[in-house]
Amino acid sequence: VQLQASGGGLVQAGGSLRLSCAASGRTDRTAAMGWFRQPPGKEREVVAAIRLHDSSTYYTTSVKGRFTISREGAKNMMYLQMNSLKPEDTAVYYCAATYYAGPRYYEGREYGYWGQGTLVTVSS
Repeated sequence: VQLQASGGGLVQAGGSLRLSCAASGRTDRTAAMGWFRQPPGKEREVVAAIRLHDSSTYYTTSVKGRFTISREGAKNMMYLQMNSLKPEDTAVYYCAATYYAGPRYYEGREYGYWGQGTLVTVSS
């Protein structure tokens, strides 16, 4: 599976951005997809994930109510709508895909396919 993330940029606090992830290749075996981020000087963390067979979603606590993950299967696209952005949301955002559909579908270690990342900068 090849993944291409886009949509990052510079936005003021309180603003919105929508990230997109285009998937290609052996997408028929994809069981879950997720957005992860790596803030400057920090470790990578999960932001949101979606399991495809039941559309269950996971959000890390800090983005609940502000971010929405969605997928457009027919187009092999995944999105992350980010509203009410905060400076602490500043990070490189990565989309990822996995063939794993178990209960830990939101854990980064389960993901084997990663996009190149897109930078989101939120100014105060």
